Amino acid sequence: MKLSVSGLVPVAIGSLLVVGVTAVQGVWTERWSGRNVRAELQEAAGRLEARFPGRFGSWEFAQELASDPEQLARAGAVGHISRSFTNRETGASVSAFIVCATPHDASGHTPDRCYPGAGFEIAEAEHRQSIPLEDGRTAETFTGTFRKTGQTLRVFWTYGIDGRWIAPQIARIELAGSSAVYKLYAIIDETRLQGGEATVICGDFLSALLPEFDAAMFDRTPGAAGSAAASPTGADRG
Repeated sequence: MKLSVSGLVPVAIGSLLVVGVTAVQGVWTERWSGRNVRAELQEAAGRLEARFPGRFGSWEFAQELASDPEQLARAGAVGHISRSFTNRETGASVSAFIVCATPHDASGHTPDRCYPGAGFEIAEAEHRQSIPLEDGRTAETFTGTFRKTGQTLRVFWTYGIDGRWIAPQIARIELAGSSAVYKLYAIIDETRLQGGEATVICGDFLSALLPEFDAAMFDRTPGAAGSAAASPTGADRG
């Protein structure tokens, strides 16, 4: 059976689409980069779990928090931290949840998807907010609130790549090219707080945490990273 020229056009277009999608996925997953992406991801995850700051600014470790294995699997977490911190001057409490994952996995599991699945409704739609850091840099974050009966949570989230903290418009594209992404959530219960207070508290938390985190993960400021690289109890975890 012979195909006419017009009959070949859909076949050609279909083939080009398959090649195009495969090429894009190859770039996103670094399939053809020649790098050992899996090893780099495991190394980054190991640093996260061994070096996450236990003290920064006026904040200090309070307790480990339970993590849902199904949530971790959906987030593609290779390494993760889930802990609460208390401000020793004000008594404020903020929870930090951070995963180390591929750009593809890190970009696919966002609060507007996971919180409604846990019974929350979106109270304040996500929007971007810049956070001035204590080292003079600026972190770009998303923030929004999630509510269910008797409780309202404010969540800040941001993506860390190569010591930068960004809130990308299209995360899967803008994060591509990195072997590992740190995705950080800062969560505070604002149910009984005054208007805007939760935002100020989380801003202070992130302003102090992120420079210490980068110092610990990337060995950027020897000496200053000493306390950041400690375990929650202050003991050296290597």
